[in-house]
Amino acid sequence: MAEHPDIVDLEQRRQKSMLAVQIGLAANILLAVLKAVVGVVGHSPALLADGINSTSDVAYGIVVSIFVHLSGKPADREHPYGHDQLESVAAVVVGAFVVTTAIAIFWNSIDTVYELLTAPPNNGGASIIALWIALFAILLKSGLTVWTYGLSRRTGNSAVLALAQDHRNDIFASSAAAIGIFFGRLDYAWIDPLAGAIVSLIILHTGAEILRSATADLMDTLPGRELAEEIAEALRDVYGVEEIEEVHAHRFGPYLVVNLTIGIDGALSVVEGDRIATEVEETLLTHIQFLRRVYVHYHPAENGNNTI
Repeated sequence: MAEHPDIVDLEQRRQKSMLAVQIGLAANILLAVLKAVVGVVGHSPALLADGINSTSDVAYGIVVSIFVHLSGKPADREHPYGHDQLESVAAVVVGAFVVTTAIAIFWNSIDTVYELLTAPPNNGGASIIALWIALFAILLKSGLTVWTYGLSRRTGNSAVLALAQDHRNDIFASSAAAIGIFFGRLDYAWIDPLAGAIVSLIILHTGAEILRSATADLMDTLPGRELAEEIAEALRDVYGVEEIEEVHAHRFGPYLVVNLTIGIDGALSVVEGDRIATEVEETLLTHIQFLRRVYVHYHPAENGNNTI
């Protein structure tokens, strides 16, 4: 298989993916402890709730690290294409945690808004240290978001991309906590849970997108128009290919395995047909990034609508 110069080495890719997971896990452990302790000591329900969110991040971070580690296992008799699909499984785990966390935050926020609007006012609010911890969390998660998104683009790892999206969600959650703490100190405590409810809807949308993308990979969703056009363009100058009839792609982590049916001149010999199929395979492996294998089937062209 021909390699593109901008594709990282397989082992290097796995190391970078694990680094993203481990750094994210360490950051979430630090933030979970800080938010929970200061939330209790500093009398900040908003920061304590955000700490619970970070605690859930730690829980699924451990699960994701296990899946990403297992995805690096080489191919074996039962898994001839390797274990790269475990990256998509890890992304599903992240998406599920994100969705459930968003739902929990939403209902808790709505309930808290009602209680604050119907209860006597509570003066004083949280301590200033709670606000500083929330701002620190925003700064730390902003840096992690940019760094992890960069690694996801370089590695093509869906689990790392899901982690980057979750880091971005944590920025929203901590921002809501900071806003709530600030206005709570000004005796507008109800703004905190209201902001949390709005943020939970953003988090819910992100979780749904993570699940949609990851499950599409696991369910062998047909390739999009972009991939189909890329294949047609790559084969345009291959002599003997008269039409492309079917394209089926299977994703294994960042890699693709393509089953392709082409139409050729029915008067050609089997040997000539095999030569054309081999050239098609080599051409696609050379021109399409992250394409691991190509299986080419050919038969007499019917001059259908897919002629190239």
